[in-house]
Amino acid sequence: MGFARTCSVALVGVEGVVVEVQADLEPGVAAFTLVGLPDKSLTESRDRVRAAVVNSGGEWPQKKLTVGLSPASVPKGGSGFDLAVACAVLGAAERIDPKVLADIVMIGELGLDGRVRPVRGVLPAVLAAADAGYEQVVVPECTAAEASLVPGVSVLGVRSLRQLIAVLTDEPVPMEEPDESGRPDPMLAGLCVPGTGIGTGLSDALDDTHGLDLADVVGQGPARTAVEVAAAGAHHLFLQGPPGAGKTMLAERLPAVLPRLTREEALEVTAVHSVAGMLPPGKPLVDIAPYCAPHHSATMQSLVGGGKGVPRPGAVSLAHRGVLFLDEAPEFSSRTLDSLRQPLESGHVVIARSAGVVRLPAKFLMVLAANPCPCGRHTLLGDGCECPPAVIRRYQARLSGPLLDRIDLKVVAEPVTRSELAGYGTRGESTQTVADRVRAARERAAARLTGTGWRTNSEVPGHALRTRWPADPGALDAAELDLERGVLTARGLDRVLRVAWTVADLAGHGRPTAQDVALALQLRTGISRGVPMAIGAPT
Repeated sequence: MGFARTCSVALVGVEGVVVEVQADLEPGVAAFTLVGLPDKSLTESRDRVRAAVVNSGGEWPQKKLTVGLSPASVPKGGSGFDLAVACAVLGAAERIDPKVLADIVMIGELGLDGRVRPVRGVLPAVLAAADAGYEQVVVPECTAAEASLVPGVSVLGVRSLRQLIAVLTDEPVPMEEPDESGRPDPMLAGLCVPGTGIGTGLSDALDDTHGLDLADVVGQGPARTAVEVAAAGAHHLFLQGPPGAGKTMLAERLPAVLPRLTREEALEVTAVHSVAGMLPPGKPLVDIAPYCAPHHSATMQSLVGGGKGVPRPGAVSLAHRGVLFLDEAPEFSSRTLDSLRQPLESGHVVIARSAGVVRLPAKFLMVLAANPCPCGRHTLLGDGCECPPAVIRRYQARLSGPLLDRIDLKVVAEPVTRSELAGYGTRGESTQTVADRVRAARERAAARLTGTGWRTNSEVPGHALRTRWPADPGALDAAELDLERGVLTARGLDRVLRVAWTVADLAGHGRPTAQDVALALQLRTGISRGVPMAIGAPT
């Protein structure tokens, strides 16, 4: 009787569980049994592994073979177990020393010819292996850079099963023939899901070569101020205005204003995109804020996550640490929009399905854009709106009060005038100039919040803001009066105070002044408070 074991990783959402792959050979009729709660794609690995071993020069054992995946209570799926299953079988057949396999985690799909193909979710799988104390990981060669992002783990990238067998048995490593030049590498096909382009994951707008600059936005001074405040404090933003005013242009330029991700944040974002199959080939680490803009026909499952079996990341998780832009927000279904209320508060999504409960990260900056009415001409002069008042009310009511109460900044994007469009006025500030101020404001906030676990003003609870970092005496009088009048809720008052701290950080004030609070109220309620819609502008 022969027995061998090695390890692989089963992904549940963006978290991994180390699975022990055991192979047992017994005398009897040749058969291959796979146990341990595998799904259909994993069950098919029996045929892939047998063909890969034979075509790699190995001898398939003609005995009763049982492969067990432990713990058996965890659902397992995907083709990433192929490499571990093949090596466990070869270890049981004494082609490989079983002692060598025991402390190695193997991740990869096998082709029928023995090539090791990449799979999605390599980074979170290696992170789970490192957390479990494993120090050696074998992955496909083209994902070795992604796996190497995890510190303290020795990564071996292999291109074929033959190469791995040679390494484990101290034999000469064979050279694999390279693919024909000028043709796309078929080994990269497992990394991306077809149909995932701009607007569903990482945005090319963050690349300076694409020339998306805030200076290209004509006019829109108040909206530009709101974008700057949103980026500095990670506040949610609602832009309302007629078609063609520049709402989408502002949203597309917001990610470039955000600071680059820290190492910890970059690993979080990369793990989500790796699991979703949207990690760009050749870019193992995502260190820029992602931008996700789903169409208004998106379902609730595609927005917050879900799907058959174990839930998969949705748009809110793909926008983690970045921007989620919902253009034509009233066109989304009310049920879909209201599903955002929980992740907006908690920063994560908990999805319960029959296959299990998954917790996905979802700390994003949300930008909503909407027209004032179905035809979009309600606020335009000289171009009459034909929408009845009841239709306008129903259209605007599609954005529920509880959802809008979680939005910190509400700004009306005014129509662009002829003089602004002709370039007679002064050109707006560039993205780089605004990004420098945002970075300085975030550094002030980070210095103030050192040791608290909070990073931006939008994360600080209202009680802490009122007790530990109070505003100037009398600065909150107008906001408290709005609370008594019912203009603001208790949550709204806390959010006004958070925005006021962001305005103060941008203006270089030690703590919010009455003018900072007035600007925050103006951005929150849309009611004029007699202060300019600009940071640090004189009254």
